[in-house]
Amino acid sequence: MKTTLLQINAEQPQADFIAQAAAIIRRGGLVAFPTETVYGLGADAMNEAAVQKIFQAKGRPSDNPLIVHVSSQAMLHRVAKEISAKAEALMEKFWPGPLTLVLQRREAVAPTVSAGLHTVAVRMPHHKIALALLEQAATPIAAPSANTSSRPSPTTAAHVLEDLHGRIEMILDGGPTNIGIESTVLDVTGDVPVMLRPGWVTPELLAEIVGDVQQAMAIDELKRSPGTRYRHYSPRARVVLLENAAPELLQQTCVELLKNERVGLISKTPVFIDDFRFTAILLADSAADYARRIYSAMRELDENQAAVIVIEGINATGVGAAVMDRLRRAASTIHS
Repeated sequence: MKTTLLQINAEQPQADFIAQAAAIIRRGGLVAFPTETVYGLGADAMNEAAVQKIFQAKGRPSDNPLIVHVSSQAMLHRVAKEISAKAEALMEKFWPGPLTLVLQRREAVAPTVSAGLHTVAVRMPHHKIALALLEQAATPIAAPSANTSSRPSPTTAAHVLEDLHGRIEMILDGGPTNIGIESTVLDVTGDVPVMLRPGWVTPELLAEIVGDVQQAMAIDELKRSPGTRYRHYSPRARVVLLENAAPELLQQTCVELLKNERVGLISKTPVFIDDFRFTAILLADSAADYARRIYSAMRELDENQAAVIVIEGINATGVGAAVMDRLRRAASTIHS
């Protein structure tokens, strides 16, 4: 299969490019496109055969549900029902944006989207290309991250091409994504909202709108969201996560590992080691910079043939909790 890459203006998407991509979606094909979080791999959410192609292209487990993207309330009501007052209040505040809501699913949605569940995860992306594609395709679009299963999520079109070249019809290249980590997922099917996956929209922000927010613990709850039960976000190199390491331990860990293998480091603390087998990527000491750059940094160190990547953790409060969630899922070894 030939994969067409189109460079598209993120602020004023070219109508002919959007039309080409929308035509692929309508005929049951796959298109990768940017959102404010990561690049998504889209298919018509109402077309079972099209949705199954997502799982085939990604090598994704069939019991891992997808997020459906919509561009309007009318489109939302095609996929979800029994929308509560709390859900409506959250949409009013956070849509379009990086908040996914788990709602009761309508039967018209392709069954594979929800992995056999009676719920469906839905969000409205805050990105002009994504919204234009949804409007032109005139159908809800199921779109997990546009990478092969378990790999770091793509924040550029080049990442998508690296993983999915020859497996999908088109990639819309709208430049780097703004946020860099996946959306918050909140189950609003019960009386008290339940956090299934942390993200840019924090529990504190949610609580300002709906009051108490619980944290999911049971498998039956977690299985309603993608990114909660399988290893995710992992580079080819194994990952050693140092959650609260002193600078001395950070350097000592890298020096010790360098005795046997090529080492990459992602950190907010500068570390200098005079060894050609050592590559360091320095991030700002902020959750926002970690979120925006962590996946691309992992991929860069993979390209540099690092055998092991040491990552310095950050404060796990606010958005930092979402970043640390991703790093813990990517890690082979964790030192607290």
